[in-house]
Amino acid sequence: MSSNQTSAQLDELYTAHYRQLVKLASMYVDDRETAEEVTQDAFVKMLGGSYRVEPGREAAYLRSAVLNGARSMLRKRRVRRLHRPEKAATAPSAEIGGVAGAEHDRIMAAIRTLPEKQASVLILRYYLDLSEAEIADTLGIAKGSVKSHAHRGIAKLGGLLSEEVRHG
Repeated sequence: MSSNQTSAQLDELYTAHYRQLVKLASMYVDDRETAEEVTQDAFVKMLGGSYRVEPGREAAYLRSAVLNGARSMLRKRRVRRLHRPEKAATAPSAEIGGVAGAEHDRIMAAIRTLPEKQASVLILRYYLDLSEAEIADTLGIAKGSVKSHAHRGIAKLGGLLSEEVRHG
């Protein structure tokens, strides 16, 4: 966003995209507070960036910044886990979350094992309901690549989930 763009324009972008961007980040980081932080960082970067976002590409820029921020947060978490002893895991009660929550968690865990582009395409498509054009714009790839990554991701995801059912 350049200095000639007004705070009213930023307010409009925030109002139009904030919730969807938090949802996108939460697909990666699994915690609303961190998802909100990643999303707010994206807006701050756009506002204070020394480069100019092309008019009409603000939403794609924000989605891309949120994806990058969420991935960065996951990398930081992995490093912290390597240098900190693990706590004993406690199992949540059966009432918490329910079957739908468990299924969502199982699918998200499987998506996180996919290659980065495949995971991003599936999350943007099926959790945010973005079009192929919007996904291509967000990830900086061709629409045909979006289709390929989606096809390969779904196939691999199906294999992972069915394998889990067989061995689970």
